[in-house]
Formats: sequence, C-alpha cells, structure tokens
Amino acid sequence: MQCRHAAVSSLSGALVVGGAAYLLRQSRLCGQYGRYAQAGSRCWPAPLAWFLQEVPAFLVPLLLLLGSDAPDQGTGRTLLLWTFMLHYFYRSVVYSLLTRGRPVPLKIIVSCVIFCSVNGFLQGHHLLHCAHFQHTWLSNARMAAGVLLFYLGLTINIHSDHILRGLREPGVFVYRIPRGGMFEFVSGANFFGEIVEWCGYALAAWSLPAFAFAFFTICSIGPRAYHHHRDYQQRFQDYPRSRKAILPFIL
Repeated sequence: MQCRHAAVSSLSGALVVGGAAYLLRQSRLCGQYGRYAQAGSRCWPAPLAWFLQEVPAFLVPLLLLLGSDAPDQGTGRTLLLWTFMLHYFYRSVVYSLLTRGRPVPLKIIVSCVIFCSVNGFLQGHHLLHCAHFQHTWLSNARMAAGVLLFYLGLTINIHSDHILRGLREPGVFVYRIPRGGMFEFVSGANFFGEIVEWCGYALAAWSLPAFAFAFFTICSIGPRAYHHHRDYQQRFQDYPRSRKAILPFIL
C-alpha cells in the first residue's frame, strides 16, 4: 500500500476540524455518557461497550502491520506503532475487563467505533507507509522525550483508573471524592494522563496525523474534565479548593 499524502492530510484536517467542533459543542453540553447519559438511552454494559468501541484502534494498525509489504519497516516507526497500539490494548482489553462504569449509550459506541477505526488507519498507514526516520533516531532527544512523556502519561492514566475503580463496588453507581496520585492536583487525572500520552506521541512522531490526534484528544476530553470538576464541586461541599480541572496549578 503506497502512501497517499493527500488522503493523510485530509484525514488529519478532519481530525482538527472535528476536534474544534467537539470543543465548541462541549462548551455547552458534555458528552452524554457516564453520569451525563440521558435517561431512557439504549445502553450496553460498560465492559462490552469499551471493548467494542476501542478495539478497532488496536486491530486496524495491527492488520496494517501484518499486511505491510514494506521491505524495511524500520525500528522507529514500528516502535511508535506499537506504542500507539499499547494504549488501545490496555483500553479495549484490560480496562474493559476491570471497569465498573455505567452502561454506555449505543450511539456513543457507534461514534467511537467509527473514530477509532479511522484514526487507527490514519496513524498506522502514516507510520508504515509515509513516515521516514533517520538511522540516528535512538539518539534523537525529541523522540526520546516524546516516548518518555507517553509512558509517563500512560502510567498516570492507569493509576488514575485504578483509583476511580476503588471508589465503588461493582454495580453500585455512587460518587466519592477521588484522592491520591494526580487526583491531588486535578479532578480529571485520568484525562490528564491521556492528554500527556498523546502529546508525547505527537512529539515523538512529529507528524501531522499525530498532532491532529493530540489536538482532538485535548478538545474531546479536556472539556469533560472541566465538567467533572464542576460536578464534584456541586456534589461535595468539602471538595478540595486547590484542585484544578485538568492542568495542575493552572486550569
């Protein structure tokens, strides 16, 4: 499969536009799943929903990798592709088995399946067929810093998920103040971790598709962290006043 730069640019542009539109929409109304789901929505159990909606971003790049006829895929691009896939393996397999979240509306699942399929193809196709890395990529400070940021964000994301799971018993949907880890600084510690992940990935990949995805992530889950922050403040009179929504000490 040859690289088609026009298609890559178009899909990347669509991510940027979609992210901006999503940001504008969420400035008025938070995504309607979890605690914000509309009553009467047709929902699927959270474990099945998270698996179905996230797994395309793991499987699509994997199929591209297995079906690639590139004579030399290169260590740099393969490392970044597996880095991208690692997050979605965690999210679709590990997280889906452990989650105690609320059922997810079907329309949310469908939209996520579409997004993860398109984005998985975009990132996988670009890395396998378009990206070029120098032989000195291992000594590249930007690449190293980006990969380090990704794994730091992944660690924060996983640890924050663990804290949130510990706040409720299976099948019991109550809300408590999360404490520990990055939750001491921000209400959306899990979202903060994911934003750090994809900013690190974009820094390491240094490509339009990677930056477009990082921008979309910030626009989609950043506002959700703000809505969570406001919800916590309204629910709990003793909610820590020093805690920010998404960026420690700033926002």
